[in-house]
Amino acid sequence: MRQEDVAAAAHVARSWVSRIERGHLDGLSIERLRALAGVLEIRVDVVAYRRGGEAVRIVNERHSRMHELVAARLADAPGWTFATEVTFSEWGERGTIDILAWHAASRTLLVIELKTEIPDPAGLVAQVDRYRRLAPQIGRARGWNPIHVATWVLVAESDLNRRQLARHRTMLRNAFPLDGRFLRGWLRDPAGRAGGRAGGPDGRVNGLDGSAGGPDGRVNGLAFLADDRGGTTNGRFGPTKRVRGNRPSA
Repeated sequence: MRQEDVAAAAHVARSWVSRIERGHLDGLSIERLRALAGVLEIRVDVVAYRRGGEAVRIVNERHSRMHELVAARLADAPGWTFATEVTFSEWGERGTIDILAWHAASRTLLVIELKTEIPDPAGLVAQVDRYRRLAPQIGRARGWNPIHVATWVLVAESDLNRRQLARHRTMLRNAFPLDGRFLRGWLRDPAGRAGGRAGGPDGRVNGLDGSAGGPDGRVNGLAFLADDRGGTTNGRFGPTKRVRGNRPSA
């Protein structure tokens, strides 16, 4: 596309397209940048950084609390070891996995993504799928040679997050079909029976070999994680609240 074409489609002056191509972004508004990027089907994200990591992660107390709760659960689970805030750079793809856990007996790698909220459900699905695809290489760099990869998304318990899940239930449950009850059982025994709510005829969970898990045989799940803050539930992995309609008046 010519500069004139991009500028016309984004409703900005051609000079802005030229300046961006030459890397001169001073004075450019985020709105204008996103308008130009949208014409080229490019997504622009703005992330704040400081020395030591992302400022959002550092100041987000609830995200840190979720880390602590999940780490404590993994530490008590038999056969699991784990690492937190695992950075990677694989074939030009970079990112950070919240928790990467390894179960040596079953050679299972577990990718855990923690979310205090779900502002972009479609982006969450794409992000976790990318982690799952890259996880074997990331694990092997740590001496873990997996034959199965599982993914969990743990979302902070809140009415807002439950409403968001309800609005995007079809998409999210298609990507993450397993719930907290199944995942708790699976965590105790990833190579054996896990509650019988999913899996093959014998209830076994074998990761990626097509015998168990979700519709495609994978262990991909989404659950709510309650913490010890006021107004939350009892800290289990999984839904603990029911939503009922209003009763008719007498």
